[in-house]
Amino acid sequence: MKQLLNLSILAIATSLAFGASAQEYPSKDKVVTIVVPFAAGGPTDRVARDLAESLRKPLGGVSVVIDNTAGAGSSIGAAKVARAAPDGYTLLLNHIGMSTMPALYRKLAFSVPNDFEYLGIVNDVPMTLIARPSIPANNYKELATWIGQNKGKINLGNAGLGSASHLCGLMYQSALQVDMTPVPYKGTAPAITDLIGGQIDLLCDQTTNTTPQIEGKKVKAFAVTTTKRLATPSLKDLPTLDESGLKNFQVTIWHGLYAPKGTPADVVKKINDALKAALKDPEFIKKQEGLGAVVATDKRIEPAEHKKFVLSEIEKWGAVIKAAGTYAD
Repeated sequence: MKQLLNLSILAIATSLAFGASAQEYPSKDKVVTIVVPFAAGGPTDRVARDLAESLRKPLGGVSVVIDNTAGAGSSIGAAKVARAAPDGYTLLLNHIGMSTMPALYRKLAFSVPNDFEYLGIVNDVPMTLIARPSIPANNYKELATWIGQNKGKINLGNAGLGSASHLCGLMYQSALQVDMTPVPYKGTAPAITDLIGGQIDLLCDQTTNTTPQIEGKKVKAFAVTTTKRLATPSLKDLPTLDESGLKNFQVTIWHGLYAPKGTPADVVKKINDALKAALKDPEFIKKQEGLGAVVATDKRIEPAEHKKFVLSEIEKWGAVIKAAGTYAD
């Protein structure tokens, strides 16, 4: 009887302490860490650093820092967060890779649907189809003709397995029903360097990476992957692939915020409220627009809708990856 009483007291004490910690979140003597599963300096890292600045105030002035844990198509960083204490102090900012990892990797140390709390979508980043400057085409119609005349000879670059450019390339080939030779690089920078130099023919990548090259006329730009043309001055004249004949073609690279599964509901709500405030921050919006990104304002900023969206993306990209026969160990 005494043992049962002691266990009951311990359970109540633990419950009270846990509830108090959730109520006090975030504590000013702790740091909120956003794990970015990519190297510093890349587009996801830039989004995370901008977001961290805009989260500090709505989180009561607590310090928000970035931890770059790169490797294996973002799965190493994601696994780190999945294993972290579910207390709201370790978060994950990841892009579309959250929806492609289940199909790309035969073995994952976590389950994307089951091992995270979904906190909300942050932004959408359009993609652009660009080519080496010496390519004999000056508009998308001419490019499509050139592709048709050079089947089996075209080199399509990408920034590595599971990267945004890799996924966009898979979708583009599938829509065209044309096989191209994939040329993977360790990042976007060397891929664009070789595109400018003429070592590869085509690349489909984020506006965050391609806009400076397009503005500098170092590459030829042919189309965007959104359903509507972009408002960005240097990109506004580019047609969409949809209007160019590839009906319903749409690829955007979104970013979302996550916490470990089991994070208390009160803490999830506080982080989501802070995220919504950050997404309305004029400075954050301005910085994202400078990257060619569109800050999320739709229902996906709600945790339940965020998860619903990611599950639909897992299904979408799973079919594309399976058809391409692309896997990693």
